[in-house]
Formats: sequence, structure tokens, C-alpha cells
Amino acid sequence: MHEPARYRVGAFDLAIISDGFIKLDAGAVNGLIPKVLWEPALGKENIDELNRMRMGLNCMVVRRGGDVLIVETGMGDKHGPQVREKIFPGDYGYLMGALAKLDLRPEDVTAVANTHLHADHSGWNTVRKGSEVVPAFPNARYFAQAGEYEAAMHPNERTKATYFAENFEPVMRSGQLELVTGEVEVIPGVHFMATPGHTADHASLVLSSNGETAIYTGDLVHHATQIERAAWISAFDILPLVTLESKKRFAERAIRENALIICAHESFPGAGRLVEDDGRRRFIRE
Repeated sequence: MHEPARYRVGAFDLAIISDGFIKLDAGAVNGLIPKVLWEPALGKENIDELNRMRMGLNCMVVRRGGDVLIVETGMGDKHGPQVREKIFPGDYGYLMGALAKLDLRPEDVTAVANTHLHADHSGWNTVRKGSEVVPAFPNARYFAQAGEYEAAMHPNERTKATYFAENFEPVMRSGQLELVTGEVEVIPGVHFMATPGHTADHASLVLSSNGETAIYTGDLVHHATQIERAAWISAFDILPLVTLESKKRFAERAIRENALIICAHESFPGAGRLVEDDGRRRFIRE
């Protein structure tokens, strides 16, 4: 298990923690980009014999005063062999142990925000207790975009394999899930930023304090090379041309504000800054 990676953004204490990793088909992750281009960029050593690439499950903990916010909750520990071996192979389920390394209990968490509700981003929203599935954080308000929840509750043939109702239905039943629309503030200084494309209502999270900015990407990008290259877009995105425009707006803001960027699926901790030299953009890891 990774030790938490700690940062300071204005008045916020920020920590990146890991739920582990999943493996996804590298061709799908890189969409229309041919292997002859993406393999050198990512490194052959990062692709296994089944053409799968390792994808981090980087979650973010934000603290200020009495607020304890978790952004994204990884895959969780509720999955059986079908999911672990075929749909989402990997090694995961470590988020609670990572929280403990921050001296935090589930009861201490006051808010949870999901950029979207795919299984690899909302798994620890809930836990199994006996025969029931219940919210993992009993004292937290959960936040998700209303349109995303609607899509998750009524998936189509393409999307149903990645929306697991057990990750969000129990939170709605408990009355803890708040459905929002657009760039809503979830705790003071932290708000959603609309970044549609991966899903129609995908929204990243932005921290702003004392002139400093951090942005948690969610699946606006799937690895850091896609931050540098606007046209590199995952085949998992249901609206790729919308993603293209979202990435352009994101990159302009990230450079302008020298934002700390946290990439959900980059190798842990997935944090860095986007810089531009002579028209070329580079992701500098921190």
C-alpha cells in the first residue's frame, strides 16, 4: 500500500491516497491513437502480455477546519471473481487502510464527491454489512451530478457494464446523496467544474484558496500523456469531441493558474503541473 502523498494548497491540507490499481486494455484507453504512437509514450514496460496497462486508483482527501472531503472512492472491496478477473482485473480495496494512515475513520468523513459514478470511481461509497450494502461514510454528505445519477440508474447497452447500482443506490436510500447540477460548491473553496465528454455530465473538482488552485481530473484524462495531447482521447468516452473541448478549457486554466493537477489513473500519486514551452505542453510530476 502506498503511503499518502501530502500537499498544501492555500488553506487546504490535501492528501492523495490509493485504492490500488486496475488493468484496462491499452488500445481502448488510448482510443484512436495507434499503438505505434502510444506505446513509446507510455513505455513497453507498462503494458502486460495481454495488452493491458496498469491504471492507478488515486483518490483525494481534502481537509480544512472541520471539513473532511473525499474525492472519488476507487473500486472498493465488494466484488466477486467475475469482476476481479474479467471486467476489472487488478489489485484494489485499500482505501480504508490508506485513510487510517491519515488517522481518519469512516465516521470522520463529512463529504464525498464523485466526478462520475463508474465502478472504479465510486466503489467505496458503500460497504457490505452482512446481507446489506450501506453507505461507507455514515456522517457524510455525498455529491454527484444529477444527470450522471440519471445515466447511472438507466444505463444503456454500452454503459451498463461500468455502473454498479450497489455503489450509489444505498446512498440515495439513506438520504445522504445530494444531486447537483453544474459548478456547485461542495465544501467552502471546493466546487465542481463541468468537464463533460467521458460521460455527458462528468465534472472534475477544483480547490481554490489564497490564490492557489488544485484540480482533480476524474476521467477527463486517463493518464498524463493525455493531458499533454488534446487529441489523445480514450475510447471509453461517450462524447469524444466534447471531451476535446473540455480538455482545451481545462488545460488553459491549469496553465494560467499553475494548478496542481491530480490525475485519477496516473501512476501514484498522479500529481503534477502542466507547463507550456514554445507551444508544447508538458506534464511535470510532483
